[in-house]
Amino acid sequence: MLLAPSTTDHPTALPTGHYPLPAGASRLEHLGVIALQGPDAASFIHNQLTNDFLLLDAQHARLAAFCNAKGRMQASFIGLHGQSEQLLLICSRDLLAATLKRLSMFVLRAKVKLHDASAEYALWGLMGSACIALQDSAAWTAAQVDGAHAINLYPAQESRRQLWIGAANSAPPHAQLSSAADWALGEVLSGIATLSAPVFEAFVPQMLNYESVGGVNFKKGCYPGQEVVARSQFRGTLKRRAYILRTVDAWPQSVEAPLVSGQELFSAVDTEQSCGTVVQTAVDRDGRWLCIASLQTQSADNGVLHAGSPDGPALHLLALPYPLLEDI
Repeated sequence: MLLAPSTTDHPTALPTGHYPLPAGASRLEHLGVIALQGPDAASFIHNQLTNDFLLLDAQHARLAAFCNAKGRMQASFIGLHGQSEQLLLICSRDLLAATLKRLSMFVLRAKVKLHDASAEYALWGLMGSACIALQDSAAWTAAQVDGAHAINLYPAQESRRQLWIGAANSAPPHAQLSSAADWALGEVLSGIATLSAPVFEAFVPQMLNYESVGGVNFKKGCYPGQEVVARSQFRGTLKRRAYILRTVDAWPQSVEAPLVSGQELFSAVDTEQSCGTVVQTAVDRDGRWLCIASLQTQSADNGVLHAGSPDGPALHLLALPYPLLEDI
């Protein structure tokens, strides 16, 4: 069952406001590519991640998590078909080497080879009118265009967003350049976090709302951490969710950033222990910082939050842009 996003669910949540992101393309240097090649590529990765890769076709991509035995996320991916018997996994570059090593440990007799293919591809983020018209506008729809791959992502308010994967040193099609800061802001406003090194093994997928945005398939077979992920969902034990927050005040660029990945959050109701963790950050053009944070659901109802310490920078909740899957 899907629950519609609503500010009435969280009285402190503010409307997201209007963030007109510029159309254009941003080079995504913070992401890398793991390539899987061989007849067992799909079956191998299907048994390692939270999503179904056996039924993945060339017209779609998959959001997925790679978890440890306790269900804690070690990496997140956008996966898609490459060339013949090839799958590509897009992930945070700071986790790629360690993740590739861990995945390789499970290959055993599977007919598949894994390698870091980051140098073989150029990754771009497209926004607004720079996006390619695909047959379907839904998120995770994919298509090959002029030898490259385009994937629809969740939008950032009114702004369409796509991931573009082309050959190394290739440029995106007919797009003006946009800044990395604009792309980072769109990422945060989409409400879908990419796991990075500061929050390695900090969350089960539901703590980042992955089950609500197509990142977890509860009908597929086993994978590392599957029992924990399923139990969290079906026993109604979810106590943390991903939220979007924004600093109350603008922050001078000359001052140290008020929000960083891995930073703890505090509620005025309980100043003794943290109630959440910053996952991904961005800054808007007015100097206010935004973040995706994994936050105790109870704390989301308790007014203003603070970053770093009980008297740190004040944060307000913004409304989530997508509905949450109700835990059963």
